[in-house]
Amino acid sequence: MDFINDLQERATDLAQSVVATSKRLAEIAKLKASNMAEEDTIKKAYVELGKLYYAEHGTTPDGAYAAACEKITAARAAIETNNDRIAELKSSAEAEGEVIDVADVAPQEASDEVTDADIAPEDEPAAESPAADEEQPKE
Repeated sequence: MDFINDLQERATDLAQSVVATSKRLAEIAKLKASNMAEEDTIKKAYVELGKLYYAEHGTTPDGAYAAACEKITAARAAIETNNDRIAELKSSAEAEGEVIDVADVAPQEASDEVTDADIAPEDEPAAESPAADEEQPKE
């Protein structure tokens, strides 16, 4: 009889241990999901902060922000140049009687999502060039 009671006690202990472990794992999963949502909130706030800073100080950025603001200004200038060229091409085509549907050749819009690669870690300096991030071949 002691053997059966001992077996039942061990089975009960094991079942309680499994339940406790399952509860811990479920809570860990829930907390990790919450962390991911908070990280997404942070990324969106970084984007908004950057947009606000550029809107207010883009023409006269402080030292550390100058390079990023210059990249944005240069990219906007390139977009304007491209749009001017598109207008020229469309105008030229219309003058020759062609109909150009820009929707057929337009690339898909870029996503506003920010990835980890878009955000320089606070404790590491930003890479000077994209080549710095590439893995170097081993000899």
